[in-house]
Amino acid sequence: MNKRSVKKSSRPAKASRRAAVRKGVVRKSQPQQTARKPEPATAISMTAIGGATVAQVVTRSSAIRSHKFHVGQTVFYTSSPVSRPGASGSYKVVRLLPSDGDDYQYRIKNPGEAFERVAKESQLELEH
Repeated sequence: MNKRSVKKSSRPAKASRRAAVRKGVVRKSQPQQTARKPEPATAISMTAIGGATVAQVVTRSSAIRSHKFHVGQTVFYTSSPVSRPGASGSYKVVRLLPSDGDDYQYRIKNPGEAFERVAKESQLELEH
């Protein structure tokens, strides 16, 4: 196909900006919105959340519940009857994981195994 065989569309050409101004068409610009600066976060914030300050909420949530075991601690793992029954035994806590609904989770490792396991807090006991 060459340029002559291609049919041009029948769209009207756009009017230039200068022509629009001459005809009296004025485009209104949208008003500029000013950006609000965020308030700086401080340790003791006066921003209230349901009648309590942010500092009080943080203090309450950390005091409510935390991990029972610590990294490096030796624990006794009891596997569930559904999973491998031979997995029960002495393990070392390698990493603390976030909660899974009701229970906190831990990454544990047995020195006799080449891999790590994930266990719920309800499956672990402090080894005597």
